[in-house]
Amino acid sequence: MSQEKAKACIEKLKTDEAFRTKVMAVEEMAGRVKLINAEGFDCTAEELKAVSQQLGDDELDAVAGGCGINCGWLIV
Repeated sequence: MSQEKAKACIEKLKTDEAFRTKVMAVEEMAGRVKLINAEGFDCTAEELKAVSQQLGDDELDAVAGGCGINCGWLIV
């Protein structure tokens, strides 16, 4: 498990609308992490949170569909 995998996952969320929609359709963080791991991104919720906190507002908006980190798109 690594932050590199978490970064790759977030990059895919930013660029792949189908993947983003699939992940965002899962309401609970545990389910999102399970789905993300099944897609080949071996990372934890903590690693995803750490990476997402390093992103700037514009990057977060790109991933979260314009609502930023407060949407809870990824973080519990």
